Amino acid sequence: MEKIRCPWVTSDPLYIKYHDEEWGVPCYKNQQLFEMLCLEGQQAGLSWITVLKKRAQYRNLFSSFSPVNIANLTDEYLEQVLLNPGIIRNRLKVFGIRKNAQAYLKIEEVHDSFSNYIWAFVEGKVIKNKFKKSSEIPMETAVSVNMSKQLKKDGFTFVGSKICYAFMQASGMVNDHNISCFKR
Repeated sequence: MEKIRCPWVTSDPLYIKYHDEEWGVPCYKNQQLFEMLCLEGQQAGLSWITVLKKRAQYRNLFSSFSPVNIANLTDEYLEQVLLNPGIIRNRLKVFGIRKNAQAYLKIEEVHDSFSNYIWAFVEGKVIKNKFKKSSEIPMETAVSVNMSKQLKKDGFTFVGSKICYAFMQASGMVNDHNISCFKR
């Protein structure tokens, strides 16, 4: 019997694997959360599958999303990164990854853990929604608006409220798997 998945999942094996193994699984690992947030920002204006197909190249170019390494990247290096067709070659987005790494390091100084900082927006608990149809799922919520405002205040970029909500879904802070989905 075929598994029933969320309707946004295409027949692309990469997308299926992402849905089945990653999307909506609560993540508490600092560096993985940082990667997710940065990649959601890269997606702005594009489809997630575009970013997913380029994720390996981002990991290669950005030291597996090590904030310490990224924070120290030079302008010259980032200019070279922009020449790589394996990523989304948007200057603001690419340079934004470094800016986010620098902001991340400041968060770690103050809060000891990026995970604790980010999960505090949902009081450390997964928000479990019970949507029957994808059309019921919001693009943003009061929590994602609050997260966006705070992240921007703390120096992050490409963290609008819709990006933050997508990040919350991806990192498992919100469970938006449809009721009929086997991952529910």
